[in-house]
Amino acid sequence: MSTEQKTTTIRVSVITRDKIARYAHEEGRPMTEVLEEAIKDYEKKKFLKRLGEQMERTRREDPEGYAEYLAEFEIWQGKPSHRIAPEWEGLIDFPDWYDTSYLEGAGRKEEQGGK
Repeated sequence: MSTEQKTTTIRVSVITRDKIARYAHEEGRPMTEVLEEAIKDYEKKKFLKRLGEQMERTRREDPEGYAEYLAEFEIWQGKPSHRIAPEWEGLIDFPDWYDTSYLEGAGRKEEQGGK
């Protein structure tokens, strides 16, 4: 019995195909590996989004339980930090698609006595 995976063809725009080819060339990998990694990253992003939504719902619907969770989390992981180190501020160019909203106002929350 063969261990080789079956393959198929999909249609993508020329622009998408060229991007995949460019990344594959830059990294010295097959295009399929680049595409498979992108899919894994997308699945992780979707999972983390669902997790965040569930955490937000728990925070809203069960504030006491959520506070207990945070307290226990701090015991194991330490206090959270949402700030970029001062020496890095302004030096990192985030891609347009990268969500940096959690960075905005982090300092203001701390100044107001929030976590």
